[in-house]
Amino acid sequence: MEARALVVDAVNKSFGDKHVVKNVSFQAQAGEILGILGPNGAGKTTTIRMIMGITAPDSGNIIFEMNGTQTRTVPKDLVGYLPEERGLYKEARVMQILLFLASLKNVPRHLAKQRAARWLAKFELEEYANAKVEQLSKGMAQKVQFIAAVLHEPKFIVLDEPFSGLDPVSQDLFKEEIRQLAASGAVVLLSSHQMNIVEELCDRIFLIDHGREVVSGRLADIKERYGNYRVYVDAPLGVDSLMRLPTVAGWEQVSEERWIIFLRDDARLEEFLHQIPLDAGLRELRVIRPSLHDIFVKIATGREIA
Repeated sequence: MEARALVVDAVNKSFGDKHVVKNVSFQAQAGEILGILGPNGAGKTTTIRMIMGITAPDSGNIIFEMNGTQTRTVPKDLVGYLPEERGLYKEARVMQILLFLASLKNVPRHLAKQRAARWLAKFELEEYANAKVEQLSKGMAQKVQFIAAVLHEPKFIVLDEPFSGLDPVSQDLFKEEIRQLAASGAVVLLSSHQMNIVEELCDRIFLIDHGREVVSGRLADIKERYGNYRVYVDAPLGVDSLMRLPTVAGWEQVSEERWIIFLRDDARLEEFLHQIPLDAGLRELRVIRPSLHDIFVKIATGREIA
């Protein structure tokens, strides 16, 4: 696998008197899927646009590394971009637009046609090769836009809300293809509000809020640092005996006999289990770490979500 990486180093960006990206730094390596997350207006899209060279940072550097060679300009032929705002020409025919976009990436026409046919077959769109984009459903158009982003076999791939408009079957297909792109050695950046999908796909997470890094790292480490355990219990007699345990931070009743117990952030699961009294009257107990959605909400708003 070729050594390659994307390095974002101390990047800042302002529009007028609004400082929207504040000293942001992160890296993404070949074969890795990095999730860039944040609330609306956090600075995600501006950061992505700077990576793509659509807008320039006021300060800081964005570096593309390939086998020891560094460049601060976007290597157009090596970058694939699926923007959040879709940009296919509605009057163009599917194969026509794919070949045109591939030509902008210097892919020979005969090779682009072979690859496009293969991708259309993979997404079950062969019969729409000569259809106009405006005749496609939203999900179909999203598949065509995805094909356009990867047809030239880019080494750096940026996907902004790639699952928009897709049904569950198509989402699974996209997830598999994104995994394959990373496995082939591409650097993949993924931005999405669908936290369950991000949690399935991403090796590492970079969370930005109000233009600043809030948390970054491997998902397992983030859960260890920011996610206290949740204990789901079926307790006909209530949870009074559990609430008195020193490892318990709080609780929430979800039905007459079912409860969620929140453990303290520093609590060890083994310690809590050993503290449960024999007369607690539990019929069922299930322990989980919070989801990425829960952690996102907790970090962004400072409140727990059950």
